[in-house]
Amino acid sequence: MPDKKIIAVIGATGAQGGGLVRAIQADKSGSFAARAITRNPNSEKAQALRAQGVEIVQGDADDEASLERAFAGAYGVFALTNFWEHFSPERELVQARNQAQAAKAAGVQHVIWSTLEDTRKWVPLEDNRMPTLQGKYKVPHFDAKGEADQIFRDLGVPTTFLQTAYYWENLIFFGAGPQRGPDGVLAITFPMDDKKLPSIAVEDIGKAALAIFKRGREFINKTVGIAGEHITGAEMARALTEALGQEVRYNNVPPEIYRSFGFPGADDLGNMFQFKRDFNEYYCGARNLDFSRKLNPELQTFQEWLAVHKDQIPVPAEQSA
Repeated sequence: MPDKKIIAVIGATGAQGGGLVRAIQADKSGSFAARAITRNPNSEKAQALRAQGVEIVQGDADDEASLERAFAGAYGVFALTNFWEHFSPERELVQARNQAQAAKAAGVQHVIWSTLEDTRKWVPLEDNRMPTLQGKYKVPHFDAKGEADQIFRDLGVPTTFLQTAYYWENLIFFGAGPQRGPDGVLAITFPMDDKKLPSIAVEDIGKAALAIFKRGREFINKTVGIAGEHITGAEMARALTEALGQEVRYNNVPPEIYRSFGFPGADDLGNMFQFKRDFNEYYCGARNLDFSRKLNPELQTFQEWLAVHKDQIPVPAEQSA
């Protein structure tokens, strides 16, 4: 495919990057070809992509030189960091800088940086409404990404800043799905009160990213937010009840209770939900649904996503008497 523009995709075997690779592959008459950047080209997921005709190139976000080689000849780069691999905002900042510098050195014409808000602009460190974590963050997995935006700007990298939303896939893979309470009834738990949670299917992040690349320079140096739906916990519970065929309740808890749950990252996620709750008008407004649908006409609602994925959601069995 020498006539196609190459998009080098960081995280190609993961959620967002994988969604973009699949979107490019599905766009048979399109002008782009995916180059999957992975630390381990011999992994099962990388081999599966290779079998589908995707170019696989070794590259490590911790190694700028490897990225520069991996980005060589590419028109675009989809750049991201995965906090949940290591729980280190500092490492995210290093990885973001490596990607930005490598893109600049390789002469890439368009980078999409998958980012989030630096919540410290709304909740300064001295603000005790939520605890400060790791010494200098409020929501570590948001703040470092938001802080890294300036790295791309300072280097003059032609960048679209893509602000994503809560993945519905968290219900499948990250333990956010329904759990049984002491009364045996299923419930989903968020500290969001009755506020709406902007959320999305990872496939739709990939489709939106492809649409942004297709629009050329239109979104360069702009911040773009996307979501599939703005939905309350109670609305999510009703949709899950219908899809799963058994009652699912919405369990609203205070953020301080959520932070105390003890699983890795509970304090970070408790602060994240509190930020989304307390600044809900801003947060939803930054992820406009009409804009998201114009970008990606195939955008799924939560109900549509559930119709396809409901059987993948792990549901704890009922306790026998």
